[in-house]
Amino acid sequence: MRFQSKNDDVDADINLTPLIDVVFLLLIFFMVTTTFSREAEIKLKLPEATSAEQSSVEDNFVTIQISDIGQFAVQGPEEDEPRELINSSLDTLRKAIERAAGDLQEPIILIRADRLTPHEAVINAMDAARRLGFFQITFATGQPQ
Repeated sequence: MRFQSKNDDVDADINLTPLIDVVFLLLIFFMVTTTFSREAEIKLKLPEATSAEQSSVEDNFVTIQISDIGQFAVQGPEEDEPRELINSSLDTLRKAIERAAGDLQEPIILIRADRLTPHEAVINAMDAARRLGFFQITFATGQPQ
């Protein structure tokens, strides 16, 4: 003989609403606490020179990086990474060099230009440095393999 229980007529359902709420809260928590690092980095292929001398990095270098399409990034002696400029105008470049130089009276301007960089971009970098009164300009090259 089969006995009937009270729970045979009731279907068991799992309520997913609290689970979905918790997942959304976790998603919002991770989105808020995650830090996204935007590294301003320009890929450069430096021209090679067999007569290049290696110099030690000094504290008074202002580095101007120029990509193969003429995009500029400027790094001062106290900065960890170069800052990419929003445009390639001469005025923007001059202000970025002035900010990177800070209180330095005679910084050395190091131009790191890609081997395919337009000649005009290199001349603009030199012109911006000279308008600020910085006349010690040098170029970075790669060692031949």
